[in-house]
Amino acid sequence: MPTDRQIDVYLLPALVEPADLAGKAVAVIDVLRATTTTVQALAAGAVEVIPCLEVEEARRIAAPLGNRAVTGGERGGKQIPGFDLGNSPAEFTPERVAGKTVVFTTTNGTRAMQRCKQARRVLIAAFTNLSAVCRELVDEPRVALVCAGTDGHVTREDSLLAGALVTELYMGGTAGLASSAPANTTRHAGRARLRLNDQAEIAADAWSTAVRLMTDRPLGMMLRDSRGGRNLIDIGHEHDIDLAAQIDKYDIVPQLDLAAWRIRVA
Repeated sequence: MPTDRQIDVYLLPALVEPADLAGKAVAVIDVLRATTTTVQALAAGAVEVIPCLEVEEARRIAAPLGNRAVTGGERGGKQIPGFDLGNSPAEFTPERVAGKTVVFTTTNGTRAMQRCKQARRVLIAAFTNLSAVCRELVDEPRVALVCAGTDGHVTREDSLLAGALVTELYMGGTAGLASSAPANTTRHAGRARLRLNDQAEIAADAWSTAVRLMTDRPLGMMLRDSRGGRNLIDIGHEHDIDLAAQIDKYDIVPQLDLAAWRIRVA
């Protein structure tokens, strides 16, 4: 007898209670830029990433690690004074982070991670590791995708990645990105019924529309038009949008060890 599967999307952390994530496999999404940068750091050889809520917490954790630690993060999109790096994926090169522990704090992404403390497992998702995350989630019966948003507002870039994940998971984790499924509340993956909440339907519909437009408007252009994209352009980090739009650049899945509170490659 097939088991029903459930995929829920939460377009903001505030739209889900931590207890509602208990027992679920969760992917955290902050395309511009925390999850993209976390993927980049680990792909560049960082040993682990420690997500922190506050600046002083990050400084306190990094201090005893000495030269084994690299501090990174932002407030208002800009590098924190005294930190080694900001929140641009381009900064997290092998020369800067290989073999290091990255102690990391951002305005939105690391806060979204905190919301997931009661989950069974927590993955870090970006467009740059989309297919790898799908492979990890495709057999999970209960999946939640938690979008970070920006300053309490839903963002298009996070919604599009959530929609891409929903679509790929519906197709069994093997569909090409040009594929999309028609939206309805109960879908069928093989013989198992796949149930989506309304936010998952909204995200999947947004991704379906985006795929149809990609011939004329590449993903990077769509991200430029998003709230997060406009914010980055305003502070001179437009190049980060192109980096975040590189679908499947990496074949790694960062996973947050909830007991140790460290992100490492799964």
